[in-house]
Amino acid sequence: TTMINYDMPENGKIKMVIYDLMGREVTTLINNEQNAGYHNILWNGLNQGGRAVSAGIYFCRLSGNNYNQTIKMLLLK
Repeated sequence: TTMINYDMPENGKIKMVIYDLMGREVTTLINNEQNAGYHNILWNGLNQGGRAVSAGIYFCRLSGNNYNQTIKMLLLK
């Protein structure tokens, strides 16, 4: 598992999606309204179907109202 910390500059609907190195969507962690401020979420290394993903490089994309951020993550097993 990994804890993803993020900062929302304003209130609004946000979406956080994990993608694999090929750009395929692995899972959606958040897709709802959130208040501005610091937040965190736990990703347990599972895909949308509940299966464990393999070790490797993944991208976490956070998008909201006029806000986009992508971070690169390395999943080790």
